[in-house]
Amino acid sequence: MKIRGNLVDIQNRKIRYVQLEIEKGKIQQILPLPGLGSQFILPGFVDAHVHIESSMLVPSEFAKLAVVHGTVGTVSDPHEIANVNGLEGVKYMIANGKTVPFKFNFGAPSCVPATGFESAGAMVGISDIAELLSMPDIRYLAEMMNYPGVIHADKEVMHKIGLARLKGKPIDGHAPGLRGADLDTYIAAGITTDHECFTYEEGLEKLQKGMKVLIREGSAAKNFEALIPLMSSYASDLMFCSDDKHPDDLLEGHINQLVVRALQKGYDLFDVLQVACINPVHHYNLPIGLLKVDDPADFIVVENLEEFSVLATYIDGKLVAEKGTSLITTEPAEIINNFDTSPKESLDFAVKATGKNIQVIRALDGELITKKEKVEAKIIEGLAQADVERDILKLVVVNRYRDESPAVAFISGFGLHTGALASCVAHDSHNIVAVGTNDDDICKAVNLIIEAKGGISISNGSNQSVLPLPVAGIMSDQSGREVGSAYATLDRYAKDELGSGLRAPFMTLSFMALLVIPSLKLSDKGLFDGENFSFTPLFLA
Repeated sequence: MKIRGNLVDIQNRKIRYVQLEIEKGKIQQILPLPGLGSQFILPGFVDAHVHIESSMLVPSEFAKLAVVHGTVGTVSDPHEIANVNGLEGVKYMIANGKTVPFKFNFGAPSCVPATGFESAGAMVGISDIAELLSMPDIRYLAEMMNYPGVIHADKEVMHKIGLARLKGKPIDGHAPGLRGADLDTYIAAGITTDHECFTYEEGLEKLQKGMKVLIREGSAAKNFEALIPLMSSYASDLMFCSDDKHPDDLLEGHINQLVVRALQKGYDLFDVLQVACINPVHHYNLPIGLLKVDDPADFIVVENLEEFSVLATYIDGKLVAEKGTSLITTEPAEIINNFDTSPKESLDFAVKATGKNIQVIRALDGELITKKEKVEAKIIEGLAQADVERDILKLVVVNRYRDESPAVAFISGFGLHTGALASCVAHDSHNIVAVGTNDDDICKAVNLIIEAKGGISISNGSNQSVLPLPVAGIMSDQSGREVGSAYATLDRYAKDELGSGLRAPFMTLSFMALLVIPSLKLSDKGLFDGENFSFTPLFLA
């Protein structure tokens, strides 16, 4: 196969007209040609940190959408399915990913369960980590979110890190807001990256101390604007990632969108492409070609270097996408799951008032972090109620793995004026999380997910709808376009009919049970203070 175009030579920072000669999936020759052509050839984009599960798609369906936008590979942490199905879940992701031509690069989940303050469906212990890191398909130790364990030299945490270092595999970080001496200790343990920076100053300190910083722009957490100024001086130490990408957003674009935005801000073309294409391959030692002789023929063809409209995507010399159409074919996904809880009743979500004031979680649009507020509770007949006029709604977490009483708290920032939302995509343990204006709708939304054994749902009186996610309760067995369309319908309803002003209400909801991100969250066991890393009372004096 022969392809002509203007080769964007990122590492040598020049563009030249060439002919690529490809045989058996590899680049055999790069022949120089005179003049310039009408299209550009460059390495494919790599998402440097993503949880495939958060797209609600199995890996094969994720790939089918991603290649349209010029993505040829990912650095994927199967942490989410590991919390549900353990080692079986990680192996499921690897096996499904291998059914399509796409460069998935999975890590060994380092923190399953993420904390002891919630109920997960499985545990990934030291022996499991050792088994995973011995597999060639596992390329790194995934995000070490237990940074207190690193700082205080927890024996199990350090054992896992030691296994990765012994195998010579990178160790990903997860340390939002960690600075100063504690950051020094974290880095000294062997942690090499962080994707949780949410201020320029934090990102700068981590870069200056030798870490790689991943600029994240997902469906909920959006740190691009805060961190992109780091491009000016640290292009060799940055990467782009999505972390969590919902299916409707993946239909619209992927890493290509960040490339265009960075160029529109005036950053150097070669610097931006180094971040998007080259740095992840070098840092993680990925088997992804970079347009060199003898490299795998992984590359994209674009119309121009302003809009990056992808004309074609090639992986191992195979054309996998052309002019907006994916050429990847997929087989029906196998179903694995871990779901065993009974339907609930409205009374299960009642909260007996034991004080006048309550702690309220404040959700922030586009952020994983939350704030905490102290407000006077709305109390009727001895029960604390949602207060729609003040945007104080009920938040509940229901254990999906066994029958337990729901945990109930209060939250602001969602803006619902009626109804309820619920989701079983709830980091990290993927219990059922719901937010609503009244107990009846909360109960209905929760029961829709219990009946489907996983999904996202809405309830607004007699209007109820659910998107089933039967694979581990967090992924669909349907096509990406079907899931994206169904998700977009629920997302619009949450905004237009229920009143949420959040850009991604379901994605934001999914992080309200993420205990390792400060400051106030809710697990199935109760209200949790992420700053003090301990449970905290709902009612205050």
